[in-house]
Amino acid sequence: MKTAILFASSHGTTKMLAELIAQKLKNTTVDLINLKKIKTPQLAEYNTIIIGCSIHAGNIKSVVKKVFENNLVLLRSKNIALFLCCMNEHQKEAQFNNVFPEWLRKTSICNITPGGEFLFEEMNFIEKAIVRKVSKIDSTVSQIDYAEIDKLVEVINKNSCA
Repeated sequence: MKTAILFASSHGTTKMLAELIAQKLKNTTVDLINLKKIKTPQLAEYNTIIIGCSIHAGNIKSVVKKVFENNLVLLRSKNIALFLCCMNEHQKEAQFNNVFPEWLRKTSICNITPGGEFLFEEMNFIEKAIVRKVSKIDSTVSQIDYAEIDKLVEVINKNSCA
């Protein structure tokens, strides 16, 4: 069994969660694919594909969207799991539904929103100003729900044994 974890990370949280998921998966060989470096990954050899990204101002990175658009048929034939890092607890479901197409959400065997982080030391001046204004937060904060990560790992591990 082979698993690809595709991710695009702005400040490092999505990458950190992708690496954590990779460490916890069993019964599969895992390849971490940073979509900022490999924009058109070859996915045919993978049984399971996990796609992770973060949301900023209501959008995800275009390289992630291109994966959905360019692999429509292929993704429908794989075990898919999705995760979205976001800090807006009250809007996380709506944001998830907005950024991942309905066909992909319904194809997926597991969909999670494990929270996120505001990492001020990784942000530029403008990003810090926006976070301060919109979120009323002015220092680094982490709101990762590790139980959500464990839920995704459990589903993937169960499906890779089937």
